[in-house]
Amino acid sequence: MSATARTAIEAPRIRFRDPQIEMAHGAGGKASRRLIEGLIVPILCGASSEPLADAASVAWHGGRVAITTDSFVVKPLRFRGGSIGELAINGTVNDLAVSGAKAEVLVTSFVLEAGLPTEVLQAELEAMAQAAREAGVRIVGGDTKVVEHGKADSMYISTTGIGTPISGIELSAASVRPGDKVLLSGPIGDHGITILLARGELDIEAELRSDTRSVLPFIESMAHAAAPAIRWMRDPTRGGVATTLNELARDSRVGIVLQESGIPVRDAVRGACELLGLDPLHIANEGQFLAVVAPDAAGRLLEAVRKIPGGEEACMIGEVHDQPAGAVLVGTEYGGTRIVDMLVGDPLPRIC
Repeated sequence: MSATARTAIEAPRIRFRDPQIEMAHGAGGKASRRLIEGLIVPILCGASSEPLADAASVAWHGGRVAITTDSFVVKPLRFRGGSIGELAINGTVNDLAVSGAKAEVLVTSFVLEAGLPTEVLQAELEAMAQAAREAGVRIVGGDTKVVEHGKADSMYISTTGIGTPISGIELSAASVRPGDKVLLSGPIGDHGITILLARGELDIEAELRSDTRSVLPFIESMAHAAAPAIRWMRDPTRGGVATTLNELARDSRVGIVLQESGIPVRDAVRGACELLGLDPLHIANEGQFLAVVAPDAAGRLLEAVRKIPGGEEACMIGEVHDQPAGAVLVGTEYGGTRIVDMLVGDPLPRIC
């Protein structure tokens, strides 16, 4: 989740009082929000009541373009289903896509550690090139820096993307209203748990792969089916589905009620979370997205996602309510409800 734009709606002020930066400030949860909204945005962007989004829409020569930027520090560099190079492309393409834009060009920068084997760098460059071809985006420039051995954990990659608006899509937290449906494109938690398994930190075996991919084909299919009915979108990366929807609830001052039985979670992800005391709703994803859509078009939009290869498990997982404003509730399989807050702390560091 990158924070590079804002849309107008009043939200509570956040102040940053932490004496130093901790790992939790990069986890995408409450600490990240305090850092961004309480320190970074006020200094760099000035005082504003507008919430953050994944990309900025900028007026440009009589039209508009979308721009976003992101950095990738995943460890290990390669894992089942993907690598840091693939993430660097898909993550930026997806931030533009869920902001209603098609990525056109990217620029990238590398921070490389002295001693990095050339074959490792070559493999990531090839992964980036392949992901860019599949996403239909051109890499047009970049920058490279090398730091001393032990100072960069092999490599860090940053990408900045520019995209053009997808016709008919107008997204805003302010447009979300009671009765709207919450669409999820597929199973959650695959990426975060795959990274954990790749580190050897959990003694279980599972045929699990990262979900990293471009979500643009699904969103273009939705736009073709009923673009004006799409109110809001986001990819639930760091902090997971729970954090993403809590941010929406806070920004739009609505309540969001999910049905636990309707949220797709693979058995391996659920089992790993139970062992570690984690909630799958807080685990990162890299190839899924959430959309809030008008109820009268929800069926058409769901079918539009399902007809694209890889979207077969898309489903409706909840609904927007007027109360409790600013909160996310989950209806359990036993008939009760529980509040699901933003991620607190950093249970799985360095996952993207």
